[in-house]
Amino acid sequence: MTFEKYSRRKFLKENSLTAMGTVLGSGLVLPAMASPSSDVRAQSTENEKRLHIKPRYHRWDVDPGVEWLETNTHAAYLDWKIPLAQSALVLVDVWQQHYLKDTEARTEDIINRKLYPFVAKCREEGLQVIHAPARRVAVRSPNWVKLTPPVDYYFKADSWPPADFIERKGAFASFDKPFEPRGDERKAIAASMDFHPKVRPVGAEAVVCSGEELHQYCKKKGIVFLLYAGFNTNGCILSRTYGTVNMGLRGYGIVLVRDCTTGMETKESQPEMRQTNGAILLLETWGHFTVTSDEVAQGFIPSTSKT
Repeated sequence: MTFEKYSRRKFLKENSLTAMGTVLGSGLVLPAMASPSSDVRAQSTENEKRLHIKPRYHRWDVDPGVEWLETNTHAAYLDWKIPLAQSALVLVDVWQQHYLKDTEARTEDIINRKLYPFVAKCREEGLQVIHAPARRVAVRSPNWVKLTPPVDYYFKADSWPPADFIERKGAFASFDKPFEPRGDERKAIAASMDFHPKVRPVGAEAVVCSGEELHQYCKKKGIVFLLYAGFNTNGCILSRTYGTVNMGLRGYGIVLVRDCTTGMETKESQPEMRQTNGAILLLETWGHFTVTSDEVAQGFIPSTSKT
């Protein structure tokens, strides 16, 4: 591949893997790209219902005559009118509880003030809603699409690293995290997590259990734009196989609804919400986009409009 043919878009897509690995401290897979469905159209027809949004990203370029410094780069916006039929809202881990009480309080506030009315608006306008909870919840749902086996992996089974190292047992047990006296309590809370009562699947809304299943569903339905909302911004939104990073690596258009998410903060990060804001900025700086729920809600264009 020559330098001239190596586009900035391709560079950002491939190198987002390195950026995310640095933040998350773990590797992520680059899944095999599948050919798009034959019925996916490159452009919308004139009378098709569309969504008009102005997605935000971080502009690494500077204007002519401006010194190329980090401090001279800034947020920028695009102007999109995307076909509604080729778009979907993906709801990641919208739980009814959380073991961290302040995280739970923030998520509950966001669900009630922002996410619940936003999802209702998306349903009203005909935007497809896809639920992406942990697989133990997905496979129990009558709406589980069952397009792939109920697995959720980053790397397929291999002989290396050794299984004992991966599980930190045997000769590698000393490298595991220490015993936590409330560990069983935390596991019990995690096991009891379920869809939040206000944001449960409605009608025939799809439920997926893995990134491969989300991909197969999108391929079947002709979906190429994925709007994301849910929790936690610096965890599952980024790192799940159906999350923004892995689905972005598959080639989908990724847009995070930034006021419909929050992260898990630490004592040091909580005052300024640095984990949440850092995850949002990470997406914007490495090839993806964000919007607000109000921008989306106001951007639905009727199929009869000539705008």
